[in-house]
Amino acid sequence: MSGRRGQLAALEAEVIACRACPRLVAWREEVATVKRAAFRDQEYWGRPAPGFGDPDARVLVLGLAPAAHGANRTGRIFTGDRSGDFLFGSMFRTGLANQPESVHRDDGLRLQGAWVTAAVRCAPPANKPTPAERDTCLPFAVRELALLTELQIVVCLGGFAWDAALRLRKAAGAPPPAGRRPRFGHDVLFADGGWLPMLGCFHPSQQNTFTGRLTEPMIDGVFTHARELAGL
Repeated sequence: MSGRRGQLAALEAEVIACRACPRLVAWREEVATVKRAAFRDQEYWGRPAPGFGDPDARVLVLGLAPAAHGANRTGRIFTGDRSGDFLFGSMFRTGLANQPESVHRDDGLRLQGAWVTAAVRCAPPANKPTPAERDTCLPFAVRELALLTELQIVVCLGGFAWDAALRLRKAAGAPPPAGRRPRFGHDVLFADGGWLPMLGCFHPSQQNTFTGRLTEPMIDGVFTHARELAGL
């Protein structure tokens, strides 16, 4: 394997081997040992979850972090939990995925024109990484984006991802946004020409999807918008 694909594979291996944040290492491994009763017969991944998708992606989907019993169990971001069901269902309906669900790492899911990743690669306690953990993980995303040379837009799943995208912008050497800091909002676009356009989307958490704050038509609208902006 050579070129960008080889470099992405090498970065993936580096991410998986990372033990830089003691609190996150301890938590992800404890969860993988104790397990949830429904998954007690399964072997948990218990390591960082790398990004995945189409190396020629034009749409980047940026989330917060792996779920303790989702990606921390399956080894693939947004795989094996309700948030992922909602996300990949929408990506399938909008032509960015070949199937509407993802239950484990080797279930045949392929993304088309899209790459999914997270601001923090380890499952954090209470789903809340610390600022130091967020900043420690940032260089992985910087390197990842540098290898995804066809990207045209970043879809930010939630305010944490929006903030992470702004930090990525700064780390990439782009000029700071002029005027007020751009605020996150659902289907809100920030595009000043200084970096990749950013498109906000409420996070597909159960808290949002069960309460109707985020519906299927709403998330489908964001991905349809993203496809248009990316020229897909």
